[in-house]
Parts: sequence; structure tokens; C-alpha cells
Amino acid sequence: MKILLLSDTHNHMDDTILKYAKGVDEIWHAGDMGDLSVTDALAEHAPVRGVYGNIDGDLVRREFPEHLRFMCEGVSVWITHIGGYPGRYNIRVRDEIRRNPPKLFICGHSHILKVMNDKKLGLLHMNPGACGKQGFHQMRTMLRFSIEGENIKDLAVVELGKK
Repeated sequence: MKILLLSDTHNHMDDTILKYAKGVDEIWHAGDMGDLSVTDALAEHAPVRGVYGNIDGDLVRREFPEHLRFMCEGVSVWITHIGGYPGRYNIRVRDEIRRNPPKLFICGHSHILKVMNDKKLGLLHMNPGACGKQGFHQMRTMLRFSIEGENIKDLAVVELGKK
């Protein structure tokens, strides 16, 4: 299963993003879509899973949940927009992640690309940064990776250029 992971589009979609949407099995959006036109454009290339973020309005919130937990191949996945990271999980997820940790925990919100292991909980944390043009980030980023059985592999950072 080839995955494209992005976040914080803030209403922005362009051909550079869509170029990477081709050839993947699924696209995962970790919130702050801004508008359903973003996910509609992505869905023309592959099925989209996503969560709403703090800037998303009623239309996006009716289409996407705040938290999304599912199995992909043999990997338990949890996507939420505001989640924090190992050692500094957000209060919204802290108790649940300790009680029932996924193998892969994904969030957005910070606009900071970060991939790190949480050895205490035995999970991999991913934040793809931001691929939109709103926010303090300088470089627009996404992540690509594969899930094969219980393995997360072939992780690549996609730099889309400066905003």
C-alpha cells in the first residue's frame, strides 16, 4: 500500500501536489484542508482518508472526523490534527494514546515536518509538515511511504518548494 501523507493545505492545491498524488494507493490528509475542493482534487487520483483541523468549517467537519483510527494492512493507524509528539502529546489524545497506542500516529497542525519513534509506546509518529502556503513554515512538505503487512517502509520526504 503506497501512501501520500499531507496536512495543512489551507485551501491550497496545485499541480505539484497532484503530481505526487498519482501512483499512490491512498492519500491521507491530517487536517486543515480549508475546503472540500482540496480533497475533491486529491480524490481524482486515489481514495482519500482524512480528519478535520482547527481551521476547517462545517462542511469539512461533516465530511471528515476529528480522529480517525483504522487498520492499513497489519498496521493500526490513528490520524488526528492536533496530537503533539512523543514526550509532548496533546491533552486531547494523551490518555487514549497511553491506554491504546496505535503503531502509526499521525498529526498535522504544527507545520513542522517530524518523524520520530516513541520507544516507550512502541509507535511511529509522523507529521508531514504543511503543503499549503499559509503559516510560518518556509518549505512546503509532504511524506510518502509504504505499508506492507506490519511494516512501514520506503519513507521519503517530499519538498514542494518555498511557499
